[in-house]
Amino acid sequence: MKKTIRIGSGAAWWGDRIEPAKLNAEQGDLDYLCFETMAEATVSAAQVRSRRDKTFPGYDTYLEDRMRAVLPGCIKRGTRIISNQGWINPEGAAQRIVELLEELGLPKVKVAAVSGSVITDRVLELTDRILENGEPTRSLASSLISAEAYLGAEPIVEALKQGAQIVVTGRVADPSIFMAPMMFEFGWDPLDHARVGAGNGLGHLLECGAQVTGGYFSDPGFKDVPEPWNFGFPIAEVEEDGSAVITKVAGTGGAVTLQTVKEQMLYEVHDPANYITPDVVVDFTQVKLEQLGPDRVRVEGLTGKPRTSTLKVSLGCTEGFIGEDMFFYAGPGALRRAQLAKKILEERFKIVKLQADEIRVDFLGLNAIHGEATPANAPEPYEIAVRVAARTKTREEAAKVGREVDGMAVSGVGHTGKRVPHQERTREIIGIWSSLVPREAVPARITYFGEQS
Repeated sequence: MKKTIRIGSGAAWWGDRIEPAKLNAEQGDLDYLCFETMAEATVSAAQVRSRRDKTFPGYDTYLEDRMRAVLPGCIKRGTRIISNQGWINPEGAAQRIVELLEELGLPKVKVAAVSGSVITDRVLELTDRILENGEPTRSLASSLISAEAYLGAEPIVEALKQGAQIVVTGRVADPSIFMAPMMFEFGWDPLDHARVGAGNGLGHLLECGAQVTGGYFSDPGFKDVPEPWNFGFPIAEVEEDGSAVITKVAGTGGAVTLQTVKEQMLYEVHDPANYITPDVVVDFTQVKLEQLGPDRVRVEGLTGKPRTSTLKVSLGCTEGFIGEDMFFYAGPGALRRAQLAKKILEERFKIVKLQADEIRVDFLGLNAIHGEATPANAPEPYEIAVRVAARTKTREEAAKVGREVDGMAVSGVGHTGKRVPHQERTREIIGIWSSLVPREAVPARITYFGEQS
């Protein structure tokens, strides 16, 4: 067992940049490179697409781009890869990685696929109540399209024990992806909540990529970081007791400071003493941080509490459609023209009998973010984009938004700037609900591909 391992981040979400991951693979001197590419709605959106597009393979649409970028560096150095880019088809993703290795002329390695998180066919029998509103989960039966339980690190650890060089999963909790190498390399007992808690806490610091190296942190004049166009993704130098140093590749932009680490540590944590993951309940309240030098912050004192008997499950449901479009005004009087345009559209929606659960007309540049909380004396902008959106039960009703906005081109207000429609102006809404399932009811399945020796 190693005394210290180096774990690097390769992605914080589906649309993240690829270049920093390539840099980590080539210059990060890593033992592990881990990718997190799933937001709450990712799997549901994938399920919707798979129903409509039979050619959709079901895994991360950027899988090939990311793997082509990092496989040469990782294979050359022996860096293992762990990724949840399998989405709803981890086996397909693993098979494609095997093919990419051959296409790139790289040595064959063992690739593992971790499945079992998708429980759509039985979730209504396994769950009782919706966490957000207390209603029975069976009330979602008519709109349910997908259900995925959040698995933990143990199946990844098992795949590593069996010699997998690359492990691709479906829905696995974000910090678990990064913590699995610690469990494997240091031989941590899955029920050792103190060390597993520390590992999951470190995983939480790494899971959002550049957010801990200055991304989503910089605020010009208040919190400046160098070269924000060139953020490096984080690297954790982890020790057997669960302490670590957070750093990044030398020469990259951004910064690793006490501030950046503290902000990420508390990001999306509802209770710092009880941050629930599938593996453990993390306790951040005893953490100690120390700036060791430029871009080096030591983290120690993270701990945890025994894991829960249940796993969280995310349920994706269809909730109608959104119709959306926008047009523009500029120069003196832009605001009063936008206000008249809003009135015109509201009346025209009545004429065409738009059946909508909600209609919004926002002025981008004035009130689109803060809405009614926008100060009444806010300065009048020089230019305004008028965003029009309606939430409807059918796509046909949602399409009325774009049709009426089109009419503003010649039947609207003077100086209306109208863009030519170049993209879909209606989209299906996927609502996300939560529930709990018994841990033992969601066993993981591991399938191996590629080199088996």
